[in-house]
Amino acid sequence: MLWLVVAALAVRQMAVVLRQPPGERLTDLETWIGENGVLHVTGSLYDSDRFTGTPFAGLVLKPLTRTAEQSLGVAWTFGSLLLVAALGVVAARALPGPVSRRTALLAAPVAISLLMLSLPVRNALHLGQTSILPVLLVLLGCFAVRGGRASGILIGLAAALQPTVLLFAVLLRLTGRRQAALTGAAAFAACTALAWAAMPGDSWTYWVHHVAGTGLGGNADSLANQSLHGALLRSGLTGPLEIALFVVLAAAVCFFGLRRAARYAGDGQLLLAVAVTGCVAVAVSPVAWQHQLLWVLLAVVGRVGKRASDRLVWPVVVVLVLTLPGNMLLPNTEALFPVRDNVLLIAALAAACAVPFLPRTSEYWQHPIPTDYAAPVPARWSRVPLLPFWRRVLSRPNLLLELLLIRVVYSAYAHVRLAATAGRATAEHHGRQIHSIEQWLHIDIEHRINHAVVDIGWLRGFFDYYYSTFHFVVPLAILGVLYVRRPADYRWARSTIGFATLLALVGFWLYPLAPPRLMPGLGFVDTVYGVQDFAKPDYGSLTAMTNQYAAMPSLHFGWSLWCGVVVVALAPKVWMKALGLLHPLFTVSAIVATANHWVLDAVGGAVVVTLGFGLTHLLAGPRRPPPVTAPAAAEPQDGPEQRDGLERPTPVPEPRTTDEALGSKQL
Repeated sequence: MLWLVVAALAVRQMAVVLRQPPGERLTDLETWIGENGVLHVTGSLYDSDRFTGTPFAGLVLKPLTRTAEQSLGVAWTFGSLLLVAALGVVAARALPGPVSRRTALLAAPVAISLLMLSLPVRNALHLGQTSILPVLLVLLGCFAVRGGRASGILIGLAAALQPTVLLFAVLLRLTGRRQAALTGAAAFAACTALAWAAMPGDSWTYWVHHVAGTGLGGNADSLANQSLHGALLRSGLTGPLEIALFVVLAAAVCFFGLRRAARYAGDGQLLLAVAVTGCVAVAVSPVAWQHQLLWVLLAVVGRVGKRASDRLVWPVVVVLVLTLPGNMLLPNTEALFPVRDNVLLIAALAAACAVPFLPRTSEYWQHPIPTDYAAPVPARWSRVPLLPFWRRVLSRPNLLLELLLIRVVYSAYAHVRLAATAGRATAEHHGRQIHSIEQWLHIDIEHRINHAVVDIGWLRGFFDYYYSTFHFVVPLAILGVLYVRRPADYRWARSTIGFATLLALVGFWLYPLAPPRLMPGLGFVDTVYGVQDFAKPDYGSLTAMTNQYAAMPSLHFGWSLWCGVVVVALAPKVWMKALGLLHPLFTVSAIVATANHWVLDAVGGAVVVTLGFGLTHLLAGPRRPPPVTAPAAAEPQDGPEQRDGLERPTPVPEPRTTDEALGSKQL
């Protein structure tokens, strides 16, 4: 089945590339060898910034200029996919042993699938770049061929195409493979000399004038350049100070990264050593475009963490960073822009210098500390299919995984919400339906409240601020407190709000609804965004930011009601419970006063939240599991138990409730 997934991904990638118009596919390849490409034109390859490869790369690509455009596009794309498949197979076979039979069977298709889904491979396939080939040559040189001479030649060829790959010769030297290191350097020098003899002017331009291609391609301070040089330029540093700081930082990264790589190679984790060295090459390269960042994905093979619950953190981080753009991983907040804009570089630097990968000699390498679970809580109906796989976990979930989960799920929610659009006529028709129902029920109070608030300046400002701010702040604050103080209840609360949000997406999709402020002729005043021009179907720039017809149900009120229920259920003080009830009261007042929702939208929000609690109760059972008692036949042990590095007293026969078990794990 996994190989079928690989085949489907390959077909999809070819279809995505070849279905593009001729002027929009394989754009880099076309600018090199197309009818008006730089390899056809007399003069220097670097008269323009369209060709960014080495002179040796130009020499290798020169014969392709005689190929027909259509056949070359198909052959190039198919050949690139074959390179990706070969890369995945070699990487899978290079996993440090011992590996189980199941791992050996699954490794190759999983590796190829991850490669095809990664941003570097997708970018390289779209542009027609050659960046996959150096990675494959290095892996072949390290794992597939025998003898130091053949390994060195392959690595030298890779360095001739991508100069920073020459760092692998240093890795070979540090690991005692002196002959391979010397052969690699000699092969690189020979290929470079060959290109220099064939194209002396171009070689001078590339190696001297542009300092190994530093000034080629797009602007070095663009977001596409994920190297230390690009990050420093984006931070505002320029001139000699930036160059000096870059040289110092690059030297430090090379020193620490290559030393770590040599240590992992000596430990028998050669694939991890190759990945660390590649990450060093990414960071210290003057320019590291997205299609050159495949080395970071190889670092997924490193094992991090003593606990089984922590073991997936690093692979999840790497896969998310390499498959999702930065604006999906982090919110659009100015304070986070430096991290969001350099997330790939940060991942490369972390793999090269910071992540504490386990050595194979560690006792946790093969057998991490297992996660302890409470006894499963039976659902109301045992025939629910998901029940056997839904366990009530009392341990605190991993924070990084939770943050990534919340961020990615919310980003997917925002994209689906924006995509669930409908025509203005349909949304306004639904708006008239809702208004008529409210008139029939005598609850059409939106207009009176809206105009009453507009006439009171301080109240209007209060509701505008409350509507714009507290929608996200309060739920996140409650989740944060529960994560720290009540981990079992955190999982319950997180599941309920997740189900409610998914159900709300169904409502947005099936019933697009114009809010009161976007209903012409009814006289509502939009207190938050100002007066709308109903002559413009898109209502200005606001449409580009959000789907304005995602009003039913109201998640503003739904999330606030969730907050109130959670606070009332869990808060230990009466005044806390009362304060929790004020939030949904203020929220429903704000959404009506600002003309952003109908009263029935709030009812819809309450319905999806109720269903969210119901689904969680159905699948996971009641919030409080029954007391856990010690087995009758269990004999007390001498001395304290040792688990996860913590001392625990000998179990006693008295029952322990869930709340008493929080912060420690049930054995």
